[in-house]
Order: sequence, then structure tokens, then C-alpha cells
Amino acid sequence: MSRKCSPFSLFALLAISQLTNAALPQVDFDRMGLVGLAGSFAGLDFFNSSSPSFDPTTSTLFTRSADGSLLSIAATNSGGQIHAGCSLAGKLYFGGSFSSVQGVNASNIVSYDPSKDAFSALGDGGLDGNVTSLYCQTSSNALWVGGTFHGPSTSASSYAGSVAVYFPQNDSWSPPPFAGLDGPVLSITPSPSSSSLYFAGSFHTTFSSPNNTVVGNGTNNPNVPFSAGATPFSSSLVPIPLGAAQLDASPSTSQAQFSDIGNILCPAGADGPGNTWLARDASPALITIRTFDFLTANGIRLGNTFVQGRSTTAFTLTTLPNNQVLPLNYTDPTTGAVQTCTNDCPLLQDKSIPYQDFVFTQVPQSLTGIQLSLTQWVGSGSGLHLLQILSDGAFASAVSSENGVSCFAPSASTTQQTGNWNPLVIDTTIAGTQQTVLTSTVSVGTPSSQGPTFTWKPYVSAPGQYDVNILIPGCVNSQDCPLRTSVDVTIFPGGGLQPWVSTVSQQVNQDTVQSIYTGPIFPTSPDFSTTITLALSQHPTGTGQGGQYELVADRVQLKLLSVNTTGQASGPGSSVGATSGSQSGFGFFEWQLNSTSSVNATSTLSNTTETLTDAIGFELSSTISSLSTAAIHAVAVHSSGTIYLGGSFNLSSGSSNVVAFSNGNLSSLENNGLNGVVSALAINDNTLYVGGSFTDTPSASSKGAFSGVVSYDISNNKWTALDAGVNGAVTSLLVSNGQLLVAGNFTRLLTSAGSSSGSSAGGFAAWNISSGTWSQSGGFISGSLTFVGNGTSSNEQVLAGNVASALKTGADGFAMLKNGGSNSPPTIVPLQVPLDDVLSTSSTSALRVRWPVVGQLSSLFSRQSGSPPSLPALSAPAPSVLDGAFWTNKSSSDQVVVIGGNFSFNSGSSVTPQGLAIYDPKSGHLTALQGSQPNGVVKSLFVQGNQLFVGGDFTLQGTSQGADGFAIYDLDNQEWDGTSVPALQGNPVVVRSITGSPSQSNLVYVAGSFTGVASVSNCAAICSWDIVGKQWKALGSGIQGEISSVAFAGSDLGLLIAAGSLSLNGQTANVAVFSISNSTWTPLGDVSQIPGPVLALEVNNGNSSSIFASGQSTSDNTPFLSFWNGQQWTLLNNSALGTSSVVQQLLMVPLVNKHAANSIIESDRMLMISGSLKSSNGTSSATLFDGQQFIPYLVTENDSGSSGSVSSFFHSLSTFTFNQHHFLATGVVILISIAIAAGIIFFLLLIGLLWMLFGHNDDRDQSKLDGSMTDDDASSLQRPSSLLEHINAATRTAILGAGVESPFNDAAARKYEEHRVSRLNDDADPFAAETTDGHDFIRAETPMEAGAGVGQAIGGEDAEPTRTRARYSFEASGEGELGISQGTVVDVLDTQDQAWWYCRDVTTGQEGVVPASYLY
Repeated sequence: MSRKCSPFSLFALLAISQLTNAALPQVDFDRMGLVGLAGSFAGLDFFNSSSPSFDPTTSTLFTRSADGSLLSIAATNSGGQIHAGCSLAGKLYFGGSFSSVQGVNASNIVSYDPSKDAFSALGDGGLDGNVTSLYCQTSSNALWVGGTFHGPSTSASSYAGSVAVYFPQNDSWSPPPFAGLDGPVLSITPSPSSSSLYFAGSFHTTFSSPNNTVVGNGTNNPNVPFSAGATPFSSSLVPIPLGAAQLDASPSTSQAQFSDIGNILCPAGADGPGNTWLARDASPALITIRTFDFLTANGIRLGNTFVQGRSTTAFTLTTLPNNQVLPLNYTDPTTGAVQTCTNDCPLLQDKSIPYQDFVFTQVPQSLTGIQLSLTQWVGSGSGLHLLQILSDGAFASAVSSENGVSCFAPSASTTQQTGNWNPLVIDTTIAGTQQTVLTSTVSVGTPSSQGPTFTWKPYVSAPGQYDVNILIPGCVNSQDCPLRTSVDVTIFPGGGLQPWVSTVSQQVNQDTVQSIYTGPIFPTSPDFSTTITLALSQHPTGTGQGGQYELVADRVQLKLLSVNTTGQASGPGSSVGATSGSQSGFGFFEWQLNSTSSVNATSTLSNTTETLTDAIGFELSSTISSLSTAAIHAVAVHSSGTIYLGGSFNLSSGSSNVVAFSNGNLSSLENNGLNGVVSALAINDNTLYVGGSFTDTPSASSKGAFSGVVSYDISNNKWTALDAGVNGAVTSLLVSNGQLLVAGNFTRLLTSAGSSSGSSAGGFAAWNISSGTWSQSGGFISGSLTFVGNGTSSNEQVLAGNVASALKTGADGFAMLKNGGSNSPPTIVPLQVPLDDVLSTSSTSALRVRWPVVGQLSSLFSRQSGSPPSLPALSAPAPSVLDGAFWTNKSSSDQVVVIGGNFSFNSGSSVTPQGLAIYDPKSGHLTALQGSQPNGVVKSLFVQGNQLFVGGDFTLQGTSQGADGFAIYDLDNQEWDGTSVPALQGNPVVVRSITGSPSQSNLVYVAGSFTGVASVSNCAAICSWDIVGKQWKALGSGIQGEISSVAFAGSDLGLLIAAGSLSLNGQTANVAVFSISNSTWTPLGDVSQIPGPVLALEVNNGNSSSIFASGQSTSDNTPFLSFWNGQQWTLLNNSALGTSSVVQQLLMVPLVNKHAANSIIESDRMLMISGSLKSSNGTSSATLFDGQQFIPYLVTENDSGSSGSVSSFFHSLSTFTFNQHHFLATGVVILISIAIAAGIIFFLLLIGLLWMLFGHNDDRDQSKLDGSMTDDDASSLQRPSSLLEHINAATRTAILGAGVESPFNDAAARKYEEHRVSRLNDDADPFAAETTDGHDFIRAETPMEAGAGVGQAIGGEDAEPTRTRARYSFEASGEGELGISQGTVVDVLDTQDQAWWYCRDVTTGQEGVVPASYLY
């Protein structure tokens, strides 16, 4: 990051932005009408040489303004992360895993003061661990912090951990009133009344209860070496002894002391010779462990090696015998968060972490062995120091030889027996394998107390709550079913708890696992060992065989459910004595903010601090199937009081990863939740939004449409997809200003389930809640975001994440431009609808898309000798917009934009629109063209009346046109034109340019790459379509080659200029002129002066002596820009374009201010060069050329963060003036008019008095000579308004003639007063045909009169022209008049003359005077 600024001092930011962009020339886009920008990009901004660069290894902070635009403000140190944020008393607080922000040293938490644009550490530097959650309590001006820390860096010893409170007023830290929690706190949420806080995460709580007893203290198992890569749960799982297993590891190193894989099962010493196994150098390794017996396992434990600079960095685990690669959960030591991996699971290279525990996501697993693939390493090769298979808790076998000593265990599990027990070998479910069990026979009728007994004493490593099971071999395999009976099984859990007795039937046909106890178990110690005793039941079942019963002893399993806490014992039996204990909670804890209690939540809490919602933790503790991998990541509270919890868990009820709590109980959401981790929740009214790493419900009810983010209808208990979600994990959600803002690690907004296509979204997206569609998020960003939250106001947000690229404005291939304020850059109005990749359809066998990367011009000389070389195929990767055209909808008088290119979008219908769409700038809606969709790329568009002419590289199925590269669409009727258009010929047909003839309104010129039209000669590369005659017409004797661009020149625009890769009569002529009047082709100038094929052409305002051409040099493929001055072609400063630039369009644009004049370009305009431009001035997508220097103007980037390209600027006015208009303010004009008019009136009144005095007698005499003239007849010679009209004319002349430029262009400006005066003094009223006689004429009410606006000068800087429509047709009969047809839409620019108004045709851009009463 190279820049720091305040996200919330908007005026300061705007000022900085304006100053930075002040050096950019101010293009007067408004003078061009409406202006569209098309290209291949996902984000854009105006060029700024001091724009910040982004380091994706840091976490960058952004502000997001009300319009969605982004501004970066700071970044962390490399490797830093920001996970949480909130606003308090005008400041922002951010937490995560970092050591500095914007150069300020701060450990994991920092504050930001927008008013000072300053970051500050909290307290004496921050916290000693990661911050994962923040809550800003405004009522007490306190910041609550949760995470995996112990406390502040300088005083952590006085904190219990995971929670701390910061008080900004005195910059001090304090432990919470409940001291802390014993595990990560991932969420802090206020209750509906804000009177309490809900803490959620992966921790345990214990509340005292009359019938409960505490078991443990919540630390890692003291019998196992501590590792930050393990959890208290995983460290309590006893490793399975593997001494009798078959081991194989290959390829091994040739070093003798490092080649024995058995040395790492329980190494006797430190990492080194005899205690470490190394693979052969530079080779992947495979370690196989086979036991030939079923094991019940929870995961594996791996310790890395660091010998000889080697370490394993990734592995994949496959279980045997089913050969499945199962997903594993592990704890990230830096964040405390539970992560999931499947292939290439990461193994840390941190010597301070002796081992990592990886637990199966679905536990336990029944397996006979594992295969461990070491796939990645550092140094010479891979290796391990420790490898263990973790049991699901503890275990013991009836066969003593199978009770090996587990690693880290002081002793093995043992057994004890009374009576005679004999081994019995029986078949197992593994083909070709057998197992040994012990049996004992007893006479039927023998009392239980006199019968045989068998006792298991399993080694239990750590205290906790266990589910104890006994395994019963099936009698079918042992062929002893008649002998079987029932047994009593007694378990002594220890800790003073009473024994638990269960009666179990051994009359089972198949192998059975029977639960005999669920509750607390104390660990094995020199003074205690849990015992499980099997004896003949006091009430045995069955009749026996031969007067004998048989008892069978196999194995016992102790499945660990949770550590540190215990609930009441349960199972099929009953306790034989009184029991006392406690209530255990997991993952959820409520604290009343008004509580005065001072307690320690890491030990037993008094039941006086217990709340009703603490029942959430109790139920989670008792129903989560595996607490070791469980965590609550997010909490959201509905207005009804229902609490929603999301995270990583599976309940015994079947609910997964998200549940609701209401009426004192947890309840499932539809279809039991979701099939992956839930990381974020947000509520809007009765809709719950859920984000995380999931794709569907556990039952796959949506068929994969819930990827990453989904909504849930609270009222109807129903999931609803957000299209198909996103293609990655969602980490943070925020509802703001009618949008759901989604942050995470994704790149696409998916359109349909099971599809990878969709619009781009680099880690951030916005869902429009009201319309139920994805909308443009405003800014452009490419990266992986970790946080989105509110800023200091409701209209602003903050974002954070690892970002590779970002721009102020995000837009998929299209935006509109209009003038900004004074000295401000133009305003960018992005397309509000995301565009998607092109989707191939079943109706087409293949999508006709042909493009290489921008700048790849390998096909430039692919033609055979003697023919002009082919034009290069320019890049158009989807989604791209390549051209646009404006159309005025007559039914609404609104101008809309037709865009074409290589894209699709979600229209909500069964048909996916492709390549064409209509965009309404007023509403922001994008609609599809009805009918068949182009199968390919649309490259050019032209609108004439209600007809849309479409060109490109496509086919069109199901229409009468049978189009190949060219088609006509009826915009009024929203259907493809039924005219049978003879198809263009060629392979392929590519239409690059469609233009209307300025001199012949019935002709449309179509140009590109094609060989002609059937039955029409000389129509190669360019042909004209007669709209009226509906036929193709050749242009003279034709031309050969391929055309890229067409323009018109000459005083009457009677010269057609064609550019591309062309030849005339066998001679190269890459720029040629066609005279429309005499139908002849000629080369433009000396063809040798143009170094290669031309890709873009521009005629300077029709001036045939000012033409610009750009293309690629034949000699070295470098770009060139040439200028034709009427005599010769001159190469301009082409080195400034850069050798890898590709120019796609040249366009002369008007300026607000002038530049220094030169002989190439006038001072009131510049040449806009668009494409993909890379020069010493920087990378840009549009550059301005003033005749002397190239000025980078606009930058774009695609969704990956690489440079984008601009294919075209297009505008609604077909013609516009470059003359700069300078207007006086309306108020000043009025004041001057009043003053001048008063003087003129006084002068005229004086003349009138003199005339009355001296001419009265002459008039009287004259009246006698002509007695037939009446007073009425005299009045008819001049309208009553004539005097005021003359005053207005004189006023206008006085104002505009005093050194102020006229607001009217050229001829119209010169003749405006002549028309007004002549028409006013003309005896014949222009509307006389509508009246019975001159006396009865009543002028129709005009729009201005209806609005009381007559006599206004619509020319002030802030004034908007009035849009009207022609009531009648008016044929221009003189210079300065504007001809219009009935229904034509015009903008009224001046109404100071009541009879004649100065107007602009919004379609053609032409200006002139029109009778006022012809408009309505």
C-alpha cells in the first residue's frame, strides 16, 4: 500500500480525488448526448499515476460509499488477516491476526480515527493472540473482544482467556466479569434488548447443580506432550497400538538410521536418527498400515521432521479396506479455527508444534488400516517423526496379546477374569480373516454370583464424558446361537460415582455394538482404573444347549464425547447408588450486562448466573456427536426471540451446522440444515441469510443450488437459493441499504446448480433483496475477503481481505459516462446487472467463439500469397460488451441502450439471453431481446428508426433470416425482422462495422470479413443494405480484403472511408475512399506510408484532411498511429503507445477546456484511443491524444486483476459540435434583458409620440383616400406580439453580440435572428392553414406555456433542456431551421422567442429553430 486516507471524511477524500484527477483533460461527454463505454473488464477508474498497489499477502481495508465505490485506506503486515470490526463513538475497531496496520505496531487489534486519519494500538500494544469477534457496546462505551488469546500482551497472566474488554476513555484493558472462557470465542452478539451478550465458539461451561459433579479443568491432556496442533479433545484420544500391524513405506531413504517406518509409531527420542523416517529424495512417498482387523478410529496424529532441512508440507489419507479419501478436520494453531481438508492436507513446518491431530469429519470410522501419501515437501524430500492412528477414546480387548501399550500411555489396557475362559477363533466380515474372542460356559440355573466373570480395565487418558460400548460377536459366525444368553455388565466410572449396571443380550445373529453407559469417566491413574465387568445375568434369557449357557467376551470401546465436563449418567441400565454432578455446556454462553457477579467461567459457575438461553449450551453439549470438531461460528437473533446458531456440528437429532433455539429447545431447519460449515448469519425481516462452506442440505434437496450462501424463510421454514450461490466459501455477511453484502473466497456468482459459469465476483458481491437478484456491488475487487461490516454511518461499509487488485467502480463490460462537477472527473454509472459467461445451449452444437488473447496477432499474415493479410482476431473473453447503440422507445420517449458482445445474464426466464440485451439507464434494468439468441459474438450494432442491425461472428437459429454474422431486429415489435435477408458468404463471416449513410437515409453499410452475397457482385468486405428496397447493393466495383472500420468525410459527408487489410486492383490499400456520388474507389494517399493493416479509423468532424488510422505494423506487429493531413500520411509518436498495445477504436471527443493548439488536432478536442494500451506512461484502456502527447485516461481490469480493454465509446447523438459553449447564468441574462428592454421601450415610446405629433394629419388624409381600410384590417398587418418580439430580438443581439459566444452552432446561430424577425414580420402566419382567417388565429399551447416557462434561456450551466415531441411535421425551408417529423423527440434549448424555439433532435444531434406550436 502506498496511500493512506480516511474512509469517512468524504469531503477530504473527494478533494484528494479531484486534485489527483485534475491533470486529466475534461472530456465533455454531455455534448455527445448519452455516452456508453464497452469492453472486456470487470472494474474501471480514471487513470491516476499515484494509485495504490496491492499486496495479496496483506489484508487491505476498504471503505465502500453509498454508491458502492471502493477506496483503500490501509493494509496490515504481510501475512496479516482482519476478521472482525465495529464502530464506537466515531472510531472504527478492527481485529484479526496481525502485528501492524499501515505501519502502526498493533498486536491483533487496532483503532482508526477518521477525523485524524490515524491508526492506534489499544492499551500497551494489543492482545497476545488472534481476535475473531468484536462487539461495540455503545451504552457503556466499551469494546468486547473475543478470540484465541489469553489477554493483553503486557498483563495476560491476570486473564482467564478468550475474552477481554477495552475501555477507550482511558485506553485500558480489563478482564470480563466472568474472567474468560476455556476455548476460542468466534462470535459476540447482543440479545434483542441489548441487555446481555451471547458468546459463541468452541468452549465449555459448567454450572453447578444439586445432582452434578465436575470432572476436569478444560486443558490439554497432561498425559500427552502439549501441541498447539491438538485440542483438549484430540489429545484425549488414546492412540491405537500398531506393533502387530503390517507396515510398509516406500520409497525409503538409503540412510540406514532413517529407513525404518516402525521408528515413528512411538519415537523414543527427539527428531533424528532412529526416531525419524525419511523418504527417498525428490520422490512422493506412500506409507501403508494394515491390521487385518477392524479398528474404530477418529483420525491420525502426525509429527513433522526437520532433519537435514526436510519437512513434509502436504499429505493425503486413504482408509482401508474401502480405499476412500476422507475429509479431515484440524485446528489452525494461529487462529484456533477448525479447518477442513481432503487432498493435500497441510502439515506445518513449525518446530514449536511437535504434532498435529487430524480428525475425520464423520466419526468414528471403521477401518482395517490406512495409506498415507506424502505429496509435497520442502528440502530434499518428505519424512515424518510421528505417525499414530487415534482411537475414538479408549479401548480394551478380551485377548491380552491385543492390548499393546499405546504411545504416551504409562501402561496398557488390562483384563481380569474368574472361571474358565477359552479362546474361540471366528470369521470376521473381512474376507479371509478371523478374530479371537474368549468364551466361558456355565450350567443353566447357576446363580450370577457363582458364575464366571470377565473384567476389562481400559487405559483412559483423560477425563470426560464417554459413550461406553461393548462388542458382541454374532452367533451365526461362531455357530453357538443356542448357547447364548444375557449378561449383566457393570461399569465403575470412578471419581466417587456409583457403578452403572446394564443387562445385555448376547443372543445376536450378527456382530453388534451395544451401548452400556453414557456419562463421566475418570482417567487411569496409579490409584484408579475404570472397570467394565461382564457376568451372567441375574435373569438369564434362553434355554441354553445341553444344559449349558455360553458367555462371550470380545472388546469394549469408550467413545469420547466431550472433555472437561460431564452430564448425568445414562444408558440402558441404571445406577446402583446416588449420583452428584453438574450441567455441562458447549459453544454458547450468555452474560447479563447488569450482573454484579464476579465469577470464573473456566471453572464451575454458580447456577445463580445461569440464564434460560444457557440451555442452548447444555443441549449442544449433550447432542453434538463430536465436540472435538464442533464450533459455533455465528449467532443471529430474530425479532421473535428465536436464536439461530451456525457453525460446524452434527446433532443426534440429525441437524447439521445450523439450528434454531426457541421455547427452550433446539429445533431443526428444513431438511436438517446444511451439509457444510456455516460461518456467517444475517437477518432481514423474516429472512435468515446463511453463509459458509456448504453446497446443499444434508439430503441434497436443492441439487447443489445452495453453494456458499442461501436464504431461509423463517415464517415458512423453507430454504430459498440465491440463484445458485457462489463458487467458494463465504466468510462474512451484512444486510445494508436493501442489499445483502457477501464477502468470502469466491470468484463467481453461479447461475445454476452444478454449473461453474456465472458473473465474476472477486470475493465480494451484493444481492438485491427486493428484486431477488445479484446486482452490481459498486466497486471492483479481486481477492479473498474476510470481513464486511458497517462503518460510522448507515450508508458506508468497511471491507477487508487479501486483495490483488481493486478499482473504484465495478462493471461487467459496460458503463455510462457523463460530465462531473466543476474540475471533477466524469461520473461513471456502471451496469447494475452482473453479466455472465456465455452458456452453450442444446440447440447449438458448439458456440462460435473465436478469439486469441489481446495482442496475439499470429494470424496476421495467414492468408496465402497475393491476398491481403487477415485482420487479427481481437480478444473478447466472456463476459465482454463490444458495442452499443441508443434507441428512443417511442412509447415511453425514453432512450435505452442496446448492448452486444460475448455475454449472457440471468433474466429470470427459462431462456438464457446471450450476446444482446437492452439496458434502461433510468431504471437500471437489463432485459433480453425476445426470440432466438445469437450463437456467437456480437461485434457491431446500429439503430435506424425501429430497426436494429446486428453484426458479428454468430449464427441465428429459428429465424427467417438464417443469419450468419448479420441480422435485423424489429425493436418496436420485439422480434427478429421477418425480411428474408440474403446471407453474407464467407468462412467465417465476421461483421465488424455497421453504419448509416449520412446522405442516403435508406442505406446501411455493412463491412467486415466476408466474400460477398449470392447473386450480388462486388460485395466482398463491404456491402450496402437498402432498407426500403430490402436488397443488397454493391459499392461500385468493390474492394478486396477485410474491413475493420468505416467513417465518412467531406463537406457533405459524401466520402466513405474504409480501413482494414485491403487491396484495390491487386494493390495494397489499407485505407481506401469510396465516392458515393460517382461510385468509385481510390486509395487514400501513398499506401506505403501506412505500415500495416488498420484496426481503427477516425475522421476529425468530417474533415477529409484530418484522418487518423491505427493498426499493427506488418514488419514487427507493433502498434502505429498515423495522421492524414490531406497530402500525406505521417506516423505520430508511436513509441508512446508501447510495443504490446492493441488499439480497437479511435474517437474524436469534445473538451470542456481547451488545450494548446497545434497543427494536428484543434484545441477544443482530443483523440480518444481505446483498447489495451501499455506504454511507459502506464497501462490504460483509453488514452487521450492532443496532437502532441499521449495522456492515459481510463484504466480497466478483468475479474482476475489483470488489465482489461475498452472496445468502444458510443454516443446517442450522431452529430455534435466541438464548439465550446459559455453561458451566462440565467439570473444575469434576465437582469441584462430587463435593463436593455427598458431602454428600448423608452426609445420606442419617444418615437411613437413624435410620430403621433407630426404624422397625425398625414395619416388622417391617407385614411380619406382609402376609406375601405378598417381598424381591424390595419391591426391584422402586425400581430399584437410583434413589438415585444422585436424587443426580444434586440435584447438577444445586445446580449450575445457583446463578446459572448452564441449557444447555437454555426448556420443556425447565424440565421436565428433573421428567422425570428422575418417570421414575426411575415404577414402569412405559418399556421394559417389551421385557422379560418387571420383574425381568428389562436396558437396552440406549447409545453413551455403549459409550465409557465415561455421566455426562458435554457442555457445556464445547471439548466436541463426540456424534452418535447413534434405534434406536426416541419420541413426546413431555410438555413438554420430544423426539419422534424411528427413524433420526433427534441430537446428545447432556448424559448426566448415565443414563436420560434431553438431545439436539438435527440436522435441525430442536429440543432435549429422550430415553430413553437408544432411541439407538445
